[in-house]
Amino acid sequence: MELSAAQAAVMMFLLSRLILSAVKAAEDFDGASILRRKSQSPVAGLCAQLIEPSGFPCSEHKTQTKDGFILGLQRVSSSSGNLRRQRGPPVLLIHGLFMAGDAWFLDNPNQSLGFILANRGFDVWVGNVRGTRWCHGHVSLSEKDREFWDWSWQDYALYDVREMIRYIYTVTNSRVFVIGHSQGTIISLAALTQPDIVEMVGAAALLCPITYLNHITARLPLRLVKMHLDQIFLAMGIHELNFKSDWCTRIMDMMCDGHVDCGDLLTSVTGKNCCFNSSRIDFYLEYEPHPTSTMNLNHLFQMIREGTFAMYNHGRWKNMWHYGQLKPPKFDLSRIPSSLPLWMGYGGNDALADITDLQHTLKELQSKPDLLYLENYGHLDFLVSTRSKEDVYDKMLAFFNSLEHLAVVTD
Repeated sequence: MELSAAQAAVMMFLLSRLILSAVKAAEDFDGASILRRKSQSPVAGLCAQLIEPSGFPCSEHKTQTKDGFILGLQRVSSSSGNLRRQRGPPVLLIHGLFMAGDAWFLDNPNQSLGFILANRGFDVWVGNVRGTRWCHGHVSLSEKDREFWDWSWQDYALYDVREMIRYIYTVTNSRVFVIGHSQGTIISLAALTQPDIVEMVGAAALLCPITYLNHITARLPLRLVKMHLDQIFLAMGIHELNFKSDWCTRIMDMMCDGHVDCGDLLTSVTGKNCCFNSSRIDFYLEYEPHPTSTMNLNHLFQMIREGTFAMYNHGRWKNMWHYGQLKPPKFDLSRIPSSLPLWMGYGGNDALADITDLQHTLKELQSKPDLLYLENYGHLDFLVSTRSKEDVYDKMLAFFNSLEHLAVVTD
């Protein structure tokens, strides 16, 4: 449901006052917010900053999407080997919202999935979507240009993931195993509906899989959807969302001070996480969150409001211009071949990847994925639980190990 003109005017006035006061206050902000205290710009690449210090060989790669974004990829191998002696098939790691490739390496080598895969002999490729700090901009646009941020998760799927998989497939001459978490599963499943992409993929493992968001129970996202914050930001010409910026940090502080219950911010966003190591939060926030576009947030909120797994809704007449129809086309999950092996891990405490919505997804797929259900797991537990190796990753690796032959390309 769209805002009426009167509602939009009132809310834009209130929010503009909030933003202006936030920007003004940011000049004298004393650093109380933990987000602002963390550095905003890495001084080195992901390999040098996070992966190589743990003893893992790593190389930086770049590839360009068809719409001109220069993506960063990292290739990681075992701490006891080197990049020229990979034993296993290539695996592409696709991160979630407000994250980037560093999300797979935030704990020690015995707990982080990226390190575990490398030590098990897989040829690990770390994906980073446009706008994140491990990517390299655009061939002609600056981050200060509005057009630089004119994209949503459908562009991640149809441009970024397509190009990452094509690049890895070309370099390795092997079908790619794909692993996604959260938004990474949205864009993976959307990409896999495209025949030219799925033919380069050997299998996919999805942590907290999402295609529908009809039944989410996460308090903060639902509150922001009700406030129409995404639509207001777009109307005000705010196109980049960077929670490490002064004004955005200040707005979150002010919203939590009486507007939204942020007593436990993580729980209000993701649901209760059983095994999250809260003592590591300061370290995690050295890297997270990464920027995204307001249009991307708007697209995710459209999924909640409209109950669809579809392309971005520009409005009726703009949809006619973009798609040749009044409503945006849906991503048809039945187009994912039944021959593609799928594995999914999901949790009973996940307030974003709801079990009812997952059942909706499963009904639309041709195949029956292997499923792992952990009743006490929340959304972040699948990524940074202290027990994720034993509870999740060992079972995922058993799935992949049974399929290694599918990565081989036969002429």
